[in-house]
Amino acid sequence: MPSGIIARLPTSEDLEAYAIGQWELMDTNAQLWYIVREYISNSQGFVVVETNFRMYAYSTSKLHYEILRLFSKIEYQLPNLIVGATTKESLNNAFENGITTEQQNAHPRVADRIPSIPENVCDQIRLWESDLNRVEMTPAHYYDEFPSRDVFEAACDYARDRSGLL
Repeated sequence: MPSGIIARLPTSEDLEAYAIGQWELMDTNAQLWYIVREYISNSQGFVVVETNFRMYAYSTSKLHYEILRLFSKIEYQLPNLIVGATTKESLNNAFENGITTEQQNAHPRVADRIPSIPENVCDQIRLWESDLNRVEMTPAHYYDEFPSRDVFEAACDYARDRSGLL
């Protein structure tokens, strides 16, 4: 390095100020990581969601662990790191509890900003939810072997008048 040039590395305060002010998108080993700004700024930890459905939550909170368990399969937990993966089975549990895809990233401060979950993960979650809603069951009764065509027509008219004809 030439003697007239002074190199200054950023301090941890500089890096923290940058992280708090930005949504940071990092390309590491061909995988995109999104760092959620709200988690960084409140110093309780943050969540990283990869495009391969892996999730890393930097938190020591038991509440955060239980919330993440609703949406993912927790693989292991270290003192300040929770590692899990979003799977179809783990999300089906959330869907059965009445949590929809739109509610999963709907915190008012998060919903107005850049998505905190990679687009391919959001799309796959929507597809998994739509799989559950493909067929809707309606209670019904099956009647057959009417004594005559007139009785059949009368039963159809009765059901049609009450919006019950399938």
